[in-house]
Amino acid sequence: MDYATSFALIVPELVLTVSGLLLLIIAAFAGEKSSRLVSILAVTAIAAAAFLVAPALINGAGGEPAMAFYGQISADAFAAFAKLLTYFAAIGCLVIAPGFFEHRRAMKPEYPVLVVFATLGMSIMVSATDLMTLYIGLELNSLAAYVLASFLRNDSRSAEAGLKYFVLGALASGILLYGMSLTYGFTGTTSFAGIREAHEAGLSTGALFGLIFVFAGLAFKVSAVPFHLWTPDVYEGAPTPVTTFFATAPKVAAIALTARVALDAFGSQPDAWRQIVIFAALASIVVGALGAIGQNNLKRLLAYSSINNVGFILIGLAAATPAGASAMLFYLAIYVVMSLGSFVAVLMLRNGEGEYLETFDDIAGLSSTRPGIAWCLLILMFSLAGIPPLMGFFAKLEVFRAVVEAGLIPLAVIGIAASVIGAFYYIKFVKVMFFDEAVGRATKSASASQWAILGICTLLISPLGWFLTRGLELMTDTAAAGLFAGV
Repeated sequence: MDYATSFALIVPELVLTVSGLLLLIIAAFAGEKSSRLVSILAVTAIAAAAFLVAPALINGAGGEPAMAFYGQISADAFAAFAKLLTYFAAIGCLVIAPGFFEHRRAMKPEYPVLVVFATLGMSIMVSATDLMTLYIGLELNSLAAYVLASFLRNDSRSAEAGLKYFVLGALASGILLYGMSLTYGFTGTTSFAGIREAHEAGLSTGALFGLIFVFAGLAFKVSAVPFHLWTPDVYEGAPTPVTTFFATAPKVAAIALTARVALDAFGSQPDAWRQIVIFAALASIVVGALGAIGQNNLKRLLAYSSINNVGFILIGLAAATPAGASAMLFYLAIYVVMSLGSFVAVLMLRNGEGEYLETFDDIAGLSSTRPGIAWCLLILMFSLAGIPPLMGFFAKLEVFRAVVEAGLIPLAVIGIAASVIGAFYYIKFVKVMFFDEAVGRATKSASASQWAILGICTLLISPLGWFLTRGLELMTDTAAAGLFAGV
């Protein structure tokens, strides 16, 4: 394959690269007054990348996936679906950010530039079919994320969140690199296809250690237990638009990358990594649910909720089948909508002085002071709890159906039983908002863009979203087939 063809396959990444560099120049010369313009241009650039990616998903998964740069990047339907999800989440986080940062007089053009570069890193991550490109994409995303977490330089919580994320992220990167070096040492290649072929005869002890360290590094990126401890602190301390970003776009990219590593690079030995994934899945469900019960800060509670939801997503991966991969993507898409809507609702909670509210005490009686937000949160929380007929229920149903078809019935039974625990703290949201005495704190009106995103997310996961289920299933089936086409 010549370089012209390879460059044609990475046009979305090139658009993001050029856009990010141009926006950086605009920000440097125009200063803070260009923040709005840079944000609008960043949204346009990501939307253009999404437009360019869509045909890869629409065209389906027929035949071998197109490979760029001698097998280092795959432009398949799986990557296209993951990219579209990350682009959707990134655009949503860019739209809601100006109101938050301008209130704190902290809106700077560097924010949308960092989001664009983080999105570029995620785009490379989900397309990576080589350990080298995997790490390049992962670190490009991570370096931008460290800065975003500490974006409010005058806020001690934000600075602490950025430092914690950086230190623990560096540790996780070291673990991942060590696993990659062991994998390369025992296979002689960094290509996913080469690694899969080298392991077809079985895993040596050294190669098994490499697999374990690789999955440990990836578990940090997806906030899976036992590598989840950074999540509540970073989610609470980071600016709320940044927390929204962390809970959606990077989560999609990290899970898609983990799925590609598991099903592609180590796809010839699923029994070697399945037990790791099953442990991480069940532990994440239980720890995420139990950890959330005692939380009073809304962002910390939603952080534990994200850990809990990662567990359900990993259950789909444990099936190691096209149906499991499709169910995992189906759940991931619905999770992004639920998580985006939940954090936007929290972002809209402000008192008469314009201060942001983040605790359960602040939302007591919210149904009488801000009924629109309260009813949207009710639908979002019930969907996260998996209560029918909301889309969160169908997401869990798809995942459990996939593992039952794969013969992992005990996993499904334990997962269903553990999911009951999480219902407690989701219902606590509803109890506090609708049955506690109003404190009259949440009174400040929100922007039209925030209402628009909250409304769209609520409608998508409400029973009305059921009409889109078939289309989403077709897309996830196509994406899963695209992943397995090259395996």
